[in-house]
Amino acid sequence: MARVCAVSGRGPMSGNKRSHANNKSRRKWELNLQWKKIWVPSEGRFVRMRISMRSLRTIGKIGYDAAMAKSAKRRTA
Repeated sequence: MARVCAVSGRGPMSGNKRSHANNKSRRKWELNLQWKKIWVPSEGRFVRMRISMRSLRTIGKIGYDAAMAKSAKRRTA
């Protein structure tokens, strides 16, 4: 299974690791993904999803439905 957030759709990023001597080697930045059960008031049930902690904070601030709408709007634009 890919390491992708279910809400934001973000995945790992890659780039260069830079040493003190300015050597370059490839590295990867992983998301902080966790399995979480989130209450969805519109459906009246819990939904289990693999979500990044950044997206969990967003859901906590604006709510599940608004976060999913914002995510869908960002993906289509």
